[in-house]
Amino acid sequence: MRWSRYLYNLVLAAILCGVPLLAAAQDSRADELLDRLADPDLRNWEVVEEEIYMLWSRSGSATADYLLQRGRAALAAGDMEAAYNHLTALTDHAPEFAEGWNARATMFFEAQRYGPSISDIQHVLALEPRHFGALTGLGFMLEEIGDLENAMRAFEAAHAIHPHREEINGAMTRIARQLEGQAL
Repeated sequence: MRWSRYLYNLVLAAILCGVPLLAAAQDSRADELLDRLADPDLRNWEVVEEEIYMLWSRSGSATADYLLQRGRAALAAGDMEAAYNHLTALTDHAPEFAEGWNARATMFFEAQRYGPSISDIQHVLALEPRHFGALTGLGFMLEEIGDLENAMRAFEAAHAIHPHREEINGAMTRIARQLEGQAL
């Protein structure tokens, strides 16, 4: 009986200690990948981008990962109510998980509910300031509502992290032209 309790405590301690170690390893890998992505001469940037998104999509909690998967699936199916329910449960369950906030911000963005989307992006960027996807989405919303200067700032920040996305580069060019026209 004592051995089973001892073994249980040992396994529990290993699990509890392993989670922070896993998170630290993921953060280190994300740092490395983001450094590589920032290189404007990087040829296989799509592979690096995909690996970053895969890392960001792992919360360390099976429940949170499941809610993220269900929320994304509902969003892809166009079921906004189910997406909202899953992603809100996710942000309630794991408020420290940036990708949960980002997925819900995306859902609000697709529903053209920019206020709640921008609010969720604030959570994303507080947790992961290098989230180029959130910065890009923020730029598009700010552009849509006519806040061109802040839209340009968001796109410039995204571009500094991820200089390869044509949508970012095109938005910066488009907004620069509009800002030049306003200055005349």
